Amino acid sequence: MTISTTKLIFLVSLFFVLFDNSAFFHHVLQIYPLSLKNLGFLISLAIGLLTFIMLFLTLLSSKLTTKPVLILFLILSAAASYFMNNYNVVIDHIMIQNIFQTNLAETSDLLNPELLYYCMLLGVLPAFFVYRVRIEPETFRNTVLKRIKIAFLSICIIFGSILLFSKFYTSFFREHKPLRYYTNPVYYVYSAGKYVNRKFKTSKTVIQPLGLDAKMSATDSDRELIILVVGEAARADRFSLNGYQRETNPLLQQEDIISFTNMYSCGTSTAYSVPCMFSVLPRNEYSDSKGASIENLLDVLQHAHVNVQWRDNNSNSKHIAGNVPYYNYQLPSVNSECDTECRDMGMLTGLQEYINNQPKGDIFIVLHQMGNHGPAYYKRYPTAFEKFTPVCKTNQIDECSKEEIGNGYDNAILYTDFFLDQIIKLLKNNSQQFETAMVYMSDHGESLGEYGLYLHGLPYQMAPDTQKHIASVFWFGENFHLDRKSLREKASKRFSHDNLFHTILGMMEIETSIYDKRLDILQN
Repeated sequence: MTISTTKLIFLVSLFFVLFDNSAFFHHVLQIYPLSLKNLGFLISLAIGLLTFIMLFLTLLSSKLTTKPVLILFLILSAAASYFMNNYNVVIDHIMIQNIFQTNLAETSDLLNPELLYYCMLLGVLPAFFVYRVRIEPETFRNTVLKRIKIAFLSICIIFGSILLFSKFYTSFFREHKPLRYYTNPVYYVYSAGKYVNRKFKTSKTVIQPLGLDAKMSATDSDRELIILVVGEAARADRFSLNGYQRETNPLLQQEDIISFTNMYSCGTSTAYSVPCMFSVLPRNEYSDSKGASIENLLDVLQHAHVNVQWRDNNSNSKHIAGNVPYYNYQLPSVNSECDTECRDMGMLTGLQEYINNQPKGDIFIVLHQMGNHGPAYYKRYPTAFEKFTPVCKTNQIDECSKEEIGNGYDNAILYTDFFLDQIIKLLKNNSQQFETAMVYMSDHGESLGEYGLYLHGLPYQMAPDTQKHIASVFWFGENFHLDRKSLREKASKRFSHDNLFHTILGMMEIETSIYDKRLDILQN
C-alpha cells in the first residue's frame, strides 16, 4: 500500500482524536454536555484538536523522520491514554519528572495486562501499519509547498473555529484550563518540553550557600536526637488519630502524640514535595529551578555541625541528601526486613549503633518511607498487618472496588503506625542522653477513587484536598523542653510544608539569620 505523507499524518492524527483522547472528551462533556446548543462547539473542538495534532506532526516530519516520529507518538500516547483513562491523571511536567525519578520497583507496580492491551491495540498495531505502509516519494520543493499549505490551512481552521464559537472558547480557555491537560499527545509533549527546559536550567545552576552563620545556641546544654520521618502518600483523614472511624493508629494512640490535623503539602508528588519541604522557600515561591539553586535544611544543619544521616526506602532523596551520608534500604543486602519487598522497618537496623558512634554533637536522622506508595497498596505491609479485608490484590485498581482499594490503603497506614511506634521506643531508650523527638510528615496525599481520581500528581491548582491534606504527627521525649499544652491547642491550625524548615531549626536550637520564628510550629 502506498500513501502520501500528508494522508498518513492525517490518518494518524484522526486515530489520536478518536482513540487516544477519550479522557479529554469525557471531561469536556462534563462541562459542555452533548446537546443541540453545544453540538457545533464540540464538533469544532474535535476538528481543532485534529488540525492541531496534524500541524504538529507535519512540522516534525521529513523524509527520514515521518515514520519514526509517528511510531514513537503512537506508543507513548497509548500508554498515556491508559493512565489518563484508568487513574484520571494528567501528564504534566511534574509527572514527567516523577517518571524519570521513579525506580524499577515502583515502575513494576504500574505494569499490568490492561496496560499491555492498551499499548498493543492503540500503540503497536497502528505503529505496525505505519511501519509497513509505503510513502509516496516527493521532491523537496513539493514537500516544502505542502508543509506551507498545511500550516496555512491549519491556522485558518483553528482561528476560524475560535471566531465562530468565540463565546464557548472564551470559557474553555479562561475558566476551564484543566481540560487542556487531557489532550493527547499535545499536552504531554508540551510538558516534556517544559521539563527539559527546567532540567537544562537546573543543570547549569550554581548552588547558593544558605545559613553559613548557623550555630548551636549558646544556652543549649543538652544534645538533641531528632528523627524526621518523611511519609509517602498518607492522607490526614485515614488516621484514626484525626477521627477516622477505623482504628488505623492503635499504637500511636497509646503514646503522647500531637497530631496536626490541618497540615498541607507543598505539592502532589514526591519529586516536587520532598525538595520543597526541605527548602527555605515557601510553596508560593518554590520551583524546581529555585530549589536546586540554594542549599536546603540538611546543609544548614551541617553548617551548625549537626550529625546528619538520610536513610531511604523510597526511590531516592530527590537530590536533597546530596551532601550528607545517604543509605539506600531498598536492597536486601542492607535491609534486614525484606520479603516481597524491603520494609520500612529495615531502616531501623543499625540505627542504635549509629547513635552510639556519635560521641558529640546533635543528631538529625531522616527516614524516607515507602509508606502508602500506590497503586499496589497490598505490597506495602507484611501479611500480619492485613486487618481490613477484602483487599485489592492487584496493581490494576480499576478492577477493584473502592472498599478493596481503601482496605489495602488502610492496612498500609496500620503498618506505618507500627513503624512510628518502634521509632518512639528507640527514642525513649535514648532519652537519658538526649532531648528526643520524632516528626512525621507525609510528602503528599492520595486519591482513592473520589471523583473518579486515583493515586496523586494532579496539578496543585486542580488537585482535590485528598492529594494535599496530609498526615503529620509529632512526639517529644519527657525531657524535651516545650509547652505541650499550648502546642496541643494549636494542633488544629492550618500548617504546611512551609513550616518544616523553621520548625526543625527551632527544635535543634540552631541560631541563624535565616530562621523565621513566625514559621516555627512550636513557637507560632
